[in-house]
Amino acid sequence: MNWDICVEQLAAELTTEQLNTWIKPLQVEETVQSILLFAPNRFVKDWVTDRYLDRIQSFYSQHVGGTFQVTVRVGSSGLMAGATDRVVEVPKQSAQVNHQPVSQPKVREPAVVEGSIKHSNRLNADFRFENFVEGKSNQLARAAAQRVSEKPGSEYNPLFLYGDTGLGKTHLMHAVGNQIRSHNPNAKIIYVHSERFVADMVKALQLNAIADFKRVYRNVDALLIDDIQFFAG
Repeated sequence: MNWDICVEQLAAELTTEQLNTWIKPLQVEETVQSILLFAPNRFVKDWVTDRYLDRIQSFYSQHVGGTFQVTVRVGSSGLMAGATDRVVEVPKQSAQVNHQPVSQPKVREPAVVEGSIKHSNRLNADFRFENFVEGKSNQLARAAAQRVSEKPGSEYNPLFLYGDTGLGKTHLMHAVGNQIRSHNPNAKIIYVHSERFVADMVKALQLNAIADFKRVYRNVDALLIDDIQFFAG
């Protein structure tokens, strides 16, 4: 199946988080000159269309040749539905009645529940304001971050740190979290990469647990999201 080969190629280009969040949940219907991809919800459909459709189209054009149509829709594959919606006719038995209790279908656990995301478990204790290398390029960022750590939720809320690689953005984010914890050991802090944040949201959408997702991320004293530019692609 060409789709399996396409996924292998995408695996070499994408992070494991990206592959598991956006590509592997897709269901596929493949013909000689077209492929239909089914996304579990509109959010995944739009994300795949905007960021990965060109790569998938390019793969099929190169490996299959000719004009090849790739379409992304919300829903599930008819092939998958056919496999799960079959009706099996059971031959009638004699007048015997089986009183075995009918097993109840398993209820899926919500994608994100209270406490499933460990507060501050990703903070690096070595990144503090005391050992931050300050220069002209990051003086303002350091001062703003220090202010946020002293009055979380009231000063510069939200605070965006922008700059080139190596100027200390991640260091400052960890320093903010560590400083807040030093003032309040019981503070609820989540430090998360933007990819992980999106992955949690997609999983919550798939399992109809978006309320749990919101509750987890809103019920914190500080939410620190690294590489937030990922949201814009």
